[in-house]
Amino acid sequence: MQVQLTVNGKQVSVDVPPNTLLVQTIREHLHLTGTHVGCDTAQCGACTVILNGRAVKSCNVLAAQVAGAEITTIEGLAKEDGTLHPMQAAFKECHGLQCGFCTTGMVMSAVDLCTHHPEADETEIRELLEGNICRCTGYQNIVKAVALGKANMAATA
Repeated sequence: MQVQLTVNGKQVSVDVPPNTLLVQTIREHLHLTGTHVGCDTAQCGACTVILNGRAVKSCNVLAAQVAGAEITTIEGLAKEDGTLHPMQAAFKECHGLQCGFCTTGMVMSAVDLCTHHPEADETEIRELLEGNICRCTGYQNIVKAVALGKANMAATA
C-alpha cells in the first residue's frame, strides 16, 4: 500500500505492506538509520520519533496508521548547515551518552519533554524520561543534558 508522509520536512511516498511498522518504514524504506530498533516491544524508547508534535515509539505504530502525518527523526533535528539542535548540542556538551544506542531516542524524547514541559525540574525530567532505557550511563549526564538543552531551547525560541 502507498503511504504518504512528511518526514523531516519532506513529502515522501512509500510502498509498504499493510503490517509494516513505522520504524521499519523509516529505516528500511527511507534509509534514515538514526532511529534505532531496540526491544521491538515499545519498552526501551530507542525508536522514538516526533509524530505530529508528540514523541512516539515507532516500533509500536504501523506506517499505515500515520498516513499523512508529519514525522521528525533524529536526522531532522539539525539545521541544513549541520548546526546541531540545542538538545543535540547539550547531549554532546554534557556527555549525555556512552555507547550511543539509546541516544537518538533519548534526544527525541527530551525535545518532546522540553516542548511540552518547559518548566520541568530535575525530578520531573527523570520521571518524564521513564520510557527511555539507557544501560550505560546511569542517567546523571542525560539529566544534565536535558536541563541544559531545555535552557538552550528556551533561549533560541
